Amino acid sequence: MDFQLSDDQRALRSGMRDLLGAVFGRDRMREAVERGGAVDRGLWHELGAAGFFALRLPEEAGGVGLGLPEAVLLFEEAGRALLPGPLVATHLAAGLVKGAAEGEAVVTVAEGGGRPVADLGGADAVLVDGGALTGEGYGAGGPGRVLTGEALAAFVAAARPVRSMDPLTPLHQVEGEVEGQGLAGATEAYPGALRREGALLTAAEQLGSAARTTEMAVQHARTRQQFGSLIGSFQAVKHLCADMLARTEPARSALYAAALTADPVEIAAAKLLADEAAVRNARDCLQIHGGMGFTWEADVHLHLKRAWLRAARWLTAAEAEEVLAADLAPVRPLYGGSAVRG
Repeated sequence: MDFQLSDDQRALRSGMRDLLGAVFGRDRMREAVERGGAVDRGLWHELGAAGFFALRLPEEAGGVGLGLPEAVLLFEEAGRALLPGPLVATHLAAGLVKGAAEGEAVVTVAEGGGRPVADLGGADAVLVDGGALTGEGYGAGGPGRVLTGEALAAFVAAARPVRSMDPLTPLHQVEGEVEGQGLAGATEAYPGALRREGALLTAAEQLGSAARTTEMAVQHARTRQQFGSLIGSFQAVKHLCADMLARTEPARSALYAAALTADPVEIAAAKLLADEAAVRNARDCLQIHGGMGFTWEADVHLHLKRAWLRAARWLTAAEAEEVLAADLAPVRPLYGGSAVRG
């Protein structure tokens, strides 16, 4: 079986990289940082026009008609570019929320469990996840809801801004009931698979960031000199770069396999590996950059902060480990009605 990317998939990935380089270069990214990460509606429209959000909608519904493997490639490029905004939620809401597919509506997600909501201030709708968090029921739980209109206004009114570690991702904490159960106007609109697909696409963003920080580290090691030599000639630096690559490529293999199967266990494994690669690679990249890596002007810290934030979204390491443990050690009944693992 051939798991290599097709020519069309390579062209799709290359086209998205070129597009993001044109519409979200470093200058525009830095402008977004200074703006506090508020969603750029102009950029959102450009992404919508390029089919980013409607990628998986059928052609008869105005979409591109592609699948999860292609979506993963686009989100990987978004992760490389540190593209801000609730990309995953808006992509998942295409076809469910009016204007989401075209980039005319910004849709964020409330995951529950006390987790803050990203980009709430500029959202036109909020998905409220009804899926199970962990174990064998992961992503297959209760119905999800879409909050718009009065329900959205009540939801926003219950929120307060909290400090975000990522300057490109504003956060709000919602007090009290966050599941949307008692909010007038909340409508059931999407299946419990939301969490699985959200975790997969977030893992793709993490992979893109891990690959980018690996490139940044290697580029710096090839040009920076210390003690009269390129730092890339030092064994310790070589080992760090090699470790970064050794984390990125297994994560890539796991992610691409999970995109093909859409299996919940494989998605959990891919998210776990991608989170580790993104966080640890950003740390190693910062280490290779030395003192300058800690400055505000360098971009390394932005990758690290975003990686930390994504690792806590959709499916955390602890939750992914529960999914994997449930698959490895299924529950079997004992006499008397009790159950045991193993």
